[in-house]
Amino acid sequence: MSEEKKSRIDTNRRDMPKQTPEMRRHNFNEVAFGYTEELAVAEASRCLQCKKPRCKTGCPVEIDIPDFISCIVKRDFRGGIRKLKEKNCLPAVCGRVCPQESQCESQCILKSKGAEVAIGRLERFLADWEAAQDEVDLPPKARPTGKRVAVVGSGPAGVTVAGDLVLLGHEVTIFEALHKAGGVLTYGIPEFRLPKAIVAREVEYVKQLGVRVITDYVVGKTRSIDELLDRYDAIFIGTGAGLPWFMNIPGENLNGVYSANEYLTRMNLMQGYQYPASRTPIKRHKKVAVVGGGNVAMDSARTALRMGAEEVRIIYRRSHAELPARAEEAENAEEEGVIFNMLTLPVRYIGDENGWLKEIECLKMELGEPDASGRRSPVEIPNSNFKMEMDAVVCAIGNSPNPLVPSTTPGLETTRRGTLVADPETGKTTRERVWAGGDIVTGAATVILAMGAGRKAARSIHEYLTTGKQ
Repeated sequence: MSEEKKSRIDTNRRDMPKQTPEMRRHNFNEVAFGYTEELAVAEASRCLQCKKPRCKTGCPVEIDIPDFISCIVKRDFRGGIRKLKEKNCLPAVCGRVCPQESQCESQCILKSKGAEVAIGRLERFLADWEAAQDEVDLPPKARPTGKRVAVVGSGPAGVTVAGDLVLLGHEVTIFEALHKAGGVLTYGIPEFRLPKAIVAREVEYVKQLGVRVITDYVVGKTRSIDELLDRYDAIFIGTGAGLPWFMNIPGENLNGVYSANEYLTRMNLMQGYQYPASRTPIKRHKKVAVVGGGNVAMDSARTALRMGAEEVRIIYRRSHAELPARAEEAENAEEEGVIFNMLTLPVRYIGDENGWLKEIECLKMELGEPDASGRRSPVEIPNSNFKMEMDAVVCAIGNSPNPLVPSTTPGLETTRRGTLVADPETGKTTRERVWAGGDIVTGAATVILAMGAGRKAARSIHEYLTTGKQ
């Protein structure tokens, strides 16, 4: 690094203003307020504009990060959002929920000083700036090719595929099973972390590009993949991972035991958090336990707090150091009052005479040798059983793909985990003219990885549609 660059290093990473924990635990408003223009320019000015920017290699959708940051420094915000949207049609979403700390920001040269540039926050700033303007710029589209593509699922992978292919001149239709588009962005992530108006705005942008979105259309029931292949030249499957896992312990059929999928879908897609203004009745629980340690567990626990629970606990069988959730989300949960019971494993749910949960029996754990993933395996401590009084539990230990599409599509090969077999670089499945990507291929993962898979599949589909080679 040159002496000139060393002399202008600014290690003061700008924090985003946000609601205090005391305030936010009682409302569903977005926690962070976002950067002001002055904060955004100050943070962007810290970027060293490296000749070989490593941050770009950490971005699954290949955003030209130094270029959009340079636009912010020059206060050319419209140029910055145009640069972002060359690669990402969901910048307001990615700026809020993507784990930048383990992707682009982890590659920043200032990481060694603990002062990596806040790339995600700057992305969010530009997206929010554009939303505040009177009009949204639409990129140029290629001439129509006459080719038709069906996209099954309107989550991050499906929307990315659709946005890329429509700009290349193809006619694209998204088929969504639920009554609102957005997939996990709509039904899974709470309002306080990702406002639904933002998801709707991003979906509307893709519609403005020319993508048709049909809701309440269950592929595998309404029409099969084979029937769609009669009408479309290519199909992309991006139906996510909506089948919840349970622990298969006694008492899981008691009232008050939820999967995280059900709990968050009721709250988000069905707007249960607004009851009685919404039509989705929600039982108000007093003591809620959430089993799991990922982002979904944090979302569930923080939602329960906002719904008025007096006590909310995370029950996780490993230690705090092994939590798979983003550090920011775990910190927010702790600040808001969520209690963490680490090295703890539920073994039985106990009900009352009316079939409602009243207690959880648990075991204490200790960490043994590392498992295949490198994390130390939890080992039960004999005779360490204890009980906790709880009237609700949310199981947030993971998901598998819904088997509907694979089970109704002959020749579509799956793994033993129920995920679709697809080429990781192209998204090609074992069926001709059928591609797939996102959680239905990888299992439950991140928004940005699903978008990256969608981008790769779009390239492969375009090549097939223009050359005939599969």
